[in-house]
Amino acid sequence: MVQSEKQISESPAREAGNRSSEEALLRWRKRNSYYYGWLDRIYRFVVRPGSRVLHVGCDCGDLLAAVEPSYGVGIDSNADAIALAKKRFGHLHFFEMDPHELELDEKFDYVLICNSLGGWHDIQAVLERIAGVTDEHTRIVITYYNHLWEGIMSIGSSLRVRKPNSYQNWLPSQDISNLLELSGFDVIRSASYLMMPKRLPPLTALCNYILSLLPIFRYFNLVNLVIARPAAVAKSDSDLSVSVIVPCRNERGNIEDAIKRIPRMGRETEIIFVDGNSTDGTAEEIERCISQYPDRRISLIHQGDGIGKGDAVRKGFAAATGDILVIQDADLTAPPEDLPKFYRALRDGKGEYINGSRLVYPMEKQAMRFLNLLGNKFFSVLFTWLLGQRFRDTLCGTKMISKANYELIAANRSYFGDFDPFGDFDLIFGAVKQNFKVVEVPVAYRARTYGSTSISRFAHGWLLLKMSWIAFKKIKWLGRKHQASKAEKSRD
Repeated sequence: MVQSEKQISESPAREAGNRSSEEALLRWRKRNSYYYGWLDRIYRFVVRPGSRVLHVGCDCGDLLAAVEPSYGVGIDSNADAIALAKKRFGHLHFFEMDPHELELDEKFDYVLICNSLGGWHDIQAVLERIAGVTDEHTRIVITYYNHLWEGIMSIGSSLRVRKPNSYQNWLPSQDISNLLELSGFDVIRSASYLMMPKRLPPLTALCNYILSLLPIFRYFNLVNLVIARPAAVAKSDSDLSVSVIVPCRNERGNIEDAIKRIPRMGRETEIIFVDGNSTDGTAEEIERCISQYPDRRISLIHQGDGIGKGDAVRKGFAAATGDILVIQDADLTAPPEDLPKFYRALRDGKGEYINGSRLVYPMEKQAMRFLNLLGNKFFSVLFTWLLGQRFRDTLCGTKMISKANYELIAANRSYFGDFDPFGDFDLIFGAVKQNFKVVEVPVAYRARTYGSTSISRFAHGWLLLKMSWIAFKKIKWLGRKHQASKAEKSRD
């Protein structure tokens, strides 16, 4: 069919208009590349690569592409932005759609909401629609401007330093958390980043890598992060089996007592002893008890060339067959009778990583030396700040997690590296990185009745400081600083 002269004359004009619209959309990102680079880093830290990701309010698709999904979907009500996203990221899926009318017949691992929440006239209605594309493992990841920046951001829009917004809700994090809970979500944690959104060396490094992490100063950070999950549904005992991992070295006198005192949980409870080359007959005692208690499912693993409790725990977890994994120290200073409290917290959906705390109830005399107590309290405060989540006691041996969630931690262990001889921090750091709901259960801490502790206060204290530095770089700085600079410069 031959085009009319009017159609021919309109085509170049339409193409020019499209190019102009595309250039305008990309101009804002280029003008604020440092800020958008930080957003990419925040989301890359939270979102596992290779996940199913939905981005509500996806704009031009840059952030969705940055998190490297195996299957990515973006929706936005801006037709020009969607057209540009389709053109730039052909491996992803984009739809022009009003978030208030969100309707997709599929489930996602992550739902991203980046700076678009303030433009919705009914935030709760959108969140309730988002609930329809989630399952129990989905994480809702929201970043939004700190409401204290409202005046500065409005001036920036007036001066055309940032993209103008015709409508904006300025909500504090507490209001966002409340709306999430009203919509059927459970808030996991929150954080804040970026005191200076423009690159002005060396002031930028001072503000964003030091001051933004400190009390008082961090309340003035521009970017607030909130991570939530769908409200948990309790499981039945008949659906769950439990594996109790007992690392042991020279604990012969505690073995039979441990078997007698470890309670039965779920439909089945197995006990796995991991012997660290004991010299007092511990392995032989375990073998005797296996024959002595045929009604209990007990097994023995020899640690072999492995060194440290962390290695023993990982070998025990690898051999476990239960749906739920729990560590019980062989010295029995944390009573096995407390294990059902951990089990109920996990079974009922109160948390996904259950951490014991010895620093709540009074301890027996001689249970913990004074310097150890001071050190535990110091590292409790330090790691609470580093991880952005309360940890009253980081070194309590009793910890519980589902096998499926542990396998996620193990599969993504390379982010922190194989750094932990204790086994505690491998799980704690991993739980925070994977955005698991962390719950602490107090335990009554007892004195040893057999054997002696292998803890070296000063040598192990130095190891804890080194692990603190790893957490600082990887969590507070979201990775090494030079990697961040490289990512940010690539946007310019």
